[in-house]
Amino acid sequence: MYSYALLEPGCYYLAQETEDAPVITIKVNVESDHCLYVTKYMETPVLEWKKKNDTLFDIIECLTDEKAKEWETLYKESQETFYEEEEDDE
Repeated sequence: MYSYALLEPGCYYLAQETEDAPVITIKVNVESDHCLYVTKYMETPVLEWKKKNDTLFDIIECLTDEKAKEWETLYKESQETFYEEEEDDE
């Protein structure tokens, strides 16, 4: 088990919150004395405060700047496609 305290602000991580959970991308936006304000990228981004001692099952890797930019581009494109499809349904 790992904790959110190991994550550094401004970095993107591939991680699992529990053993059976899917791998997600997590970015640390803000660090306070006892908490981190993170974005968890799933179908839609979830922004929330996490205690530094909250557990993560696994921190798989910290993405390099190059891989983070590549992933951001793909994620934004998929979000735009998702929201365009919703607008078409209306």
